[in-house]
Amino acid sequence: MAFMKSLGVKSAVQDSSGNAGNSVAAYCGRVGIDCEIFVPEGTSDKKIRMIEAHGAKVTIVPGSRDHCADVCRDKAEKEGIYYANHVYNPFFYEGTKTYIYETFEQLGRIPEHIFVPLGNGTLFIGIMKGLEELLQSEVIDHMPQVIVVQSERCQPFVKAMATMQTDIACEPVEPTLAEGIAIGLLMRSAEILSYIYKHNVKSVTIPEDKILSAKEKIAHQGIYCEHTTAAAMSITVSSIPSRKKH
Repeated sequence: MAFMKSLGVKSAVQDSSGNAGNSVAAYCGRVGIDCEIFVPEGTSDKKIRMIEAHGAKVTIVPGSRDHCADVCRDKAEKEGIYYANHVYNPFFYEGTKTYIYETFEQLGRIPEHIFVPLGNGTLFIGIMKGLEELLQSEVIDHMPQVIVVQSERCQPFVKAMATMQTDIACEPVEPTLAEGIAIGLLMRSAEILSYIYKHNVKSVTIPEDKILSAKEKIAHQGIYCEHTTAAAMSITVSSIPSRKKH
């Protein structure tokens, strides 16, 4: 968003299942950029209201998440509006990698296991970029075990990893509460898979019937999160893939 402001962008569009759209809407409101967020039908009312609360316009698109992205991109191209998409913009990954920097600053270390919800891969790519930089600068002496988390109803990377594929075709998406990672058409799948194989990343899938109970448990600890986050948190210790000790 800081980069957009430096370019003099006056208005922007973004497609989202709700989470990134809310973030883009919030920061657009902060820096005074007009914003329209395209969301697929079925997006929760709460997410839509959060986006609108920041002053953004919400356009609900019938059909799948991937179709929603096509509609948004078409408007951006035809009307010459800045496409504030987190999948394509390299500056976005410079932002998401700070997640892993902040983790190190707050804990004084990097955990041995890191679970990452994986949809478009924006958080995952940022984490891997950050970890590689920490390793290269000798702040850490080894890579932690990263485990990507996907819904049992949309698991293109889990399937690709099982047969060591180097890219992914479009994956049918079944309805899931974890809508933030229900992405069937991946724009950076080859890049994500290269990180996965390079650093021996593991994967797990989340049963749909575990998401709500995980969300409730987290809420009882004072943390209210949305379903995609709860999906990652529903993993138990027994799900952690084995690895050699460092």
